[in-house]
Amino acid sequence: MPSNRVDKSKLPSRHVTEGPSRAPHRSYFYAMGLDEHEIAQPWVGVATCWNEAAPCNITLNRQAQAVKVGVKNAKGTPREFTTITVTDGIAMGHEGMRSSLASREAIADTVELTMRGHCYDALVGLAGCDKSLPGMMMAMVRLNVPSVFIYGGSILPGRLNGQDVTVQDVFEAVGKHQAGNMTDAELEILERVACPSAGACGGQFTANTMACVSEAIGLALLNSSGAPAPYESRDQYGVASGEAVMNLIAKNIRARDIVTRKSLENAARIVACTGGSTNAGLHLPAIAAEAGIDFDLSDVCEIFRDTPYFVDLKPGGKYVAKDLYEAGGVPVVLKELRKAGLIHEDCMTATGRVIGEELDMIKGEADNRVIYSVANPITKTGGVVGLKGNLAPEGAIVKVAGMSEEEQIFTGPARVFECEEDAFEAVKARQYEEGEVIVIRNEGPAGGPGMREMLSTTAALSGQGMGKKVALITDGRFSGATRGFCVGHVGPEAAQGGPIALLKDGDMITLNARTGELSVALTDAELAERRKTWAGPRETIYASGALWKYAQLVGSTRLGALTHPGAKGEKHIYMDL
Repeated sequence: MPSNRVDKSKLPSRHVTEGPSRAPHRSYFYAMGLDEHEIAQPWVGVATCWNEAAPCNITLNRQAQAVKVGVKNAKGTPREFTTITVTDGIAMGHEGMRSSLASREAIADTVELTMRGHCYDALVGLAGCDKSLPGMMMAMVRLNVPSVFIYGGSILPGRLNGQDVTVQDVFEAVGKHQAGNMTDAELEILERVACPSAGACGGQFTANTMACVSEAIGLALLNSSGAPAPYESRDQYGVASGEAVMNLIAKNIRARDIVTRKSLENAARIVACTGGSTNAGLHLPAIAAEAGIDFDLSDVCEIFRDTPYFVDLKPGGKYVAKDLYEAGGVPVVLKELRKAGLIHEDCMTATGRVIGEELDMIKGEADNRVIYSVANPITKTGGVVGLKGNLAPEGAIVKVAGMSEEEQIFTGPARVFECEEDAFEAVKARQYEEGEVIVIRNEGPAGGPGMREMLSTTAALSGQGMGKKVALITDGRFSGATRGFCVGHVGPEAAQGGPIALLKDGDMITLNARTGELSVALTDAELAERRKTWAGPRETIYASGALWKYAQLVGSTRLGALTHPGAKGEKHIYMDL
């Protein structure tokens, strides 16, 4: 046996590598070409969401090889495995979108099961698309092992007629085409050039938002999320992440030492100041619950409310992730937040140093083009805000980045649809009026099931030039690429008997992002009277299988739409078994 043997008495891998009784287990490892030194070292799970579904995932297997080099450099034994991804851009606008949010839970669950089954000591997780990022981080916090997250990187922007274009432009072009303002040939040209490389959608949509979160929360190395996916320099971050996780093992720094109430607040700040995706209001509470921390949608929105918006990114702004990277990336944004006293500097990070120490080493400064000075922000409040009222007692969320103060107040009559398909068909046929509030219900986590995103509908409205002339509310979600007055996560959802289930055409709805109001002009008595005749949750076609199971288990949107009790219900921690 190796003379420089690691003490595994407190590491999970001892259950499969140590002692005479584990000879059968070791025989499997020898079968895969491992030697006695590698068997005796700490074992690191290298989890990726690689698949051929979409460009956001396609480079993850290559990047995983770089992570494995880093683990080996630091005297660890990497074991690569993969899990699923459902890519929202491909799943958008049809029944496939029901699988998206449920896939977040499946990713966290399958990573947990793989780690438990094979007794790995630490985790480096690589993810590329919307739900895979929070799903991977949730698994890290749930297991509470030494963990480092690494994003697969963004796509490069397309180029057409001298302008950068993204997939958001293609979704909105569908509306222009339907309105007769774009020819078949023009649409075909755009769709061919909008996505020129591997990587996740380039705007500050959900993937890039959660990538920024991974750095701000401390699970990822600073600046590791910035370089676009095709850049070979991403491999350097892979190697560094592999080395970093071995340092965390040596220091026994675990995921819950990093993910704290303070680091969650730091993460919410980065969402607000970059005009990030409203989906962060769903994922941050879910990550918090895995650590047993109370941090729900209202807590997230409180942080959003007093955070200035000063990073000019699409869809509300002008620039894409590549531009942010070239302007200094997340570290420079965090430095600006620190100048305003809006960062907790004593939070531990994946380097084993606190974030204040990490920021002391960052030389870059705001360029006042992509990253404005925090003292001179685009707007004084965050790019994402929370709403509450008699229509959303448990809250709702809206992205206001790019909207003027006047555009953040809207009152109009409801036009109610029972599902996204009905709304989309009505929008295509122009069966709505300027000044209306389009209501799409029965699309929550349980009622959908799956809490679909509404990008096809909102993009069609924008493409028709109506994005600022109507508002839209739903108990479902919106893509990070959505713009306009579009309010999601209305809770309780219709399936749970929330007030959104009781609305009728013509009800006057008020949305006010400046005061945080979402209300309907009905008294409590009128709502109670309507509830007496409510027929109950709409029946769906999902009566078996994964989506049925998800609908039975999923909890409130306000708490992150989890399917298990989180750390508050646990009676052991994996790492300590």
